[in-house]
Amino acid sequence: MTFRTGHAIAALVLLAVEVLIALFVNDAFVRPYLGDVLAVILVFMAIRAVSAAGPWTAAAVALSVAVAIELGQLIGILHILGLAHHQWLRVVLGTGFDVRDLFAYAIGAVIAVGAERMATRNVSAIE
Repeated sequence: MTFRTGHAIAALVLLAVEVLIALFVNDAFVRPYLGDVLAVILVFMAIRAVSAAGPWTAAAVALSVAVAIELGQLIGILHILGLAHHQWLRVVLGTGFDVRDLFAYAIGAVIAVGAERMATRNVSAIE
């Protein structure tokens, strides 16, 4: 099994940031858009922490998860499954489709791969 400590730490830090945003930020930019960008990076880091998936594969999976959740919002998946009364699910999965979120997710995936490439390049330069 693969385990990358740096990616795991990054995922945990991003999770903490996302929780803080969810609890304390209620604005028109950070919570809806920056939060979405960070969510994809969080999923990317979690995938890279525990799997042998390369950066592009991890980014594709993270982006796919985010898009699937957004499409679930479009069709009202929580209502369909009878789970709309669970507040924590409403916070984690969201309740309203917004096409702009898809762009935020794509930006998050690009940032994740770019950061990974820069970090790898910097490590290679040191060695």
